[in-house]
Amino acid sequence: MNTLKIGIASREAYKKRTLAIAKGNYVPAKGEPKVWFDSLGTLSQVLSDQNRSLLRLILQKQPKSLHELAKVSGRAPSNLSRTLRSMERYGLVQLEPGPNRQLIPRVNHSGVEFTVSF
Repeated sequence: MNTLKIGIASREAYKKRTLAIAKGNYVPAKGEPKVWFDSLGTLSQVLSDQNRSLLRLILQKQPKSLHELAKVSGRAPSNLSRTLRSMERYGLVQLEPGPNRQLIPRVNHSGVEFTVSF
């Protein structure tokens, strides 16, 4: 399993980088972060101790639905769904369609490595 490379950059720096890529003026180097956070505060909220425990639990138990994950984690399904959607936006979790309109949570990374831009 691979490591997800994330970065921290201001919105302005991220926007500038994205526009340069879109215009063909910049080609990201191999190994550059794929996911960007706008602050260390946002990163710490998304990767809180509780959320990292949830990611480990998904890796270990491989639940077949959010309902099953709610049961094994002891978290309320509505809270769990909101948290996972947020983590999905940052590429930390994938919510795959399952049988009976269930969502199956998946974690495809064993950890994160991050870069801070000044």
